[in-house]
Amino acid sequence: MLEVEVGRMLSQRGGTLAIAESLTGGLVASRVTDVPGASSYLLEAVVAYSDAAKARLLGVSEATLEAHGAVSEQVAREMAEGARAFAGATWGLSTTGIAGPTGATATKPVGLVFVALSGPGGTVAERHLFGGDRLAIKASASEAALRLLLERLRAA
Repeated sequence: MLEVEVGRMLSQRGGTLAIAESLTGGLVASRVTDVPGASSYLLEAVVAYSDAAKARLLGVSEATLEAHGAVSEQVAREMAEGARAFAGATWGLSTTGIAGPTGATATKPVGLVFVALSGPGGTVAERHLFGGDRLAIKASASEAALRLLLERLRAA
C-alpha cells in the first residue's frame, strides 16, 4: 500500500507532511492516518471544499481562483504550497477536481483531477482524467496523490 511506503520513507528521513484536500474530502489524510505512527510525520490535514476555504485556510489567491477556477493546476499548486507553508512541513500535498456526477463543464469534465506536491525541490502538479463513479474518482485521486509523493520521496 502506498501509504505504508510513504510513511516508512517520511519516518526514515525525518520528513513531515501537510495535506490540503478538496475533491477527496479527507480520503488522502484517512489513508495516511491508517498507518500506525502517522502522528510522527503528518502535521495537519485540511479539507478546503469551498473557494472561500481555499483562500482563507490555504492562502489560495482570489485572483487565481477567479482566473482559473478551483479545478486547475494553478489552484492545486497554491493549495499544496499553502498547506506546506502554514504547517511548516517538508511536503505539502493537495487534490482538487470534479468527482461528479454534476459540476462538469465543456472544458472540465467529470473525472478531471489535479494533484500537486510542494517540497524542497519546488512544486509539481499532475493532471489526470479518471473514469468511474464519484467514489472511484475520489479513490483514483487519492492514489495519484500518494503515488506522486512516493515518487518524489524516492527521487529526493
